[in-house]
Amino acid sequence: MKILHINCNYLGTALHQIMIEKLDQRGVENQVFVPIHDKYKSVIIPNGNVCVSECFRKWDRFFFDFKQKKILEAIERSVDVSCFDLIHAYTLFTDGNCAKQLSEKYGIPYVVAVRNTDVNYFFKNRIFLRNRGIRILNKAEIVFFLSEAYRSKVIETYVPLDCREDVFQKSILVPNGIDDFWFQNSFKESKYIRDEKNVRLVYVGDIDKNKNITTTQRAMGILRQKGYCPHLTVVGRVKDKDLYQKILSDADTTCIPFMKKTQLLDLYRSNDIFVMPSIHETFGLVYAEAMSQALPVIYSKGQGFDKQFPDGEVGYSVQSRDAADVAEGIEKIVQNYDAISARAVKSIEKFRWAAIVDDYVATYKKLLSCKMVERAELL
Repeated sequence: MKILHINCNYLGTALHQIMIEKLDQRGVENQVFVPIHDKYKSVIIPNGNVCVSECFRKWDRFFFDFKQKKILEAIERSVDVSCFDLIHAYTLFTDGNCAKQLSEKYGIPYVVAVRNTDVNYFFKNRIFLRNRGIRILNKAEIVFFLSEAYRSKVIETYVPLDCREDVFQKSILVPNGIDDFWFQNSFKESKYIRDEKNVRLVYVGDIDKNKNITTTQRAMGILRQKGYCPHLTVVGRVKDKDLYQKILSDADTTCIPFMKKTQLLDLYRSNDIFVMPSIHETFGLVYAEAMSQALPVIYSKGQGFDKQFPDGEVGYSVQSRDAADVAEGIEKIVQNYDAISARAVKSIEKFRWAAIVDDYVATYKKLLSCKMVERAELL
């Protein structure tokens, strides 16, 4: 089974490389094509089966078809598309449009994933491309969603009524996995909150407006009015210096530079609740990583992590811009801390890469088997 993976986000995170390595271990022959405008903006060193192509310029993103033409030409220069059994596109628009065109030219089926930029940028803002997105969904054999929240949002908001059932029936929910490190070092003891009034909150990630740290700080103000003495620790790279200065102005907030995962273990274990009410979030691996250390989590309603679990099981979903809702979620966790904490650490099995990749392999095999039967019936 040979699969061509088209992934414009491959270099920005380690998670895709982990997935490909797990697929390699299961006997899948993978070739990854990464279209990008600057290959030096990478957090990983790509493996040998990854082709990174600086095939367009940064400003080409404003001219969708022009950028797509450049990417398609680069793919066909770099790999023999005809030798693959399946194309896996990792975004609906940028990668999925390429997959659809290659599928039509070479007769190779494709599967596609829907991510944050597809939902909150392309579908929402680039209205003239919406019909293109629908056609990509309709022609795909399988549509992967990271969460029920995003599947519902896309189908109910953007997919025409006469196509909804078809898109829903061929959609599959597959979450991202977390590094095995978090399973090997998961919190093994019962965790309890040391002081309910002096609740210790923690956030790990980029310091930018999307992560909505100031709403968490406003929620802390509401909790103070109720007699709590909350403290927030913020860990991450500063992407917005003005916002960073604003965050620092809160006396009950401590900011720490980016930390390696080995350093994060003690940080998570010394805090009580992970809080990240992001405005937009495809999935949010840090929620699951924090859960591995028995931390209940506060996450955004309607975004990628929402509905991974029933509300209250591992934490609470909140309206991202509503400080009162964030404060209420924190308070509900404090009131039932031990039980939620215990469920949080047990629930991370859902995010083990081994099981997730097994699901991908089973899906690939089932699809290709069906295609073989269809071809045999036509002969």
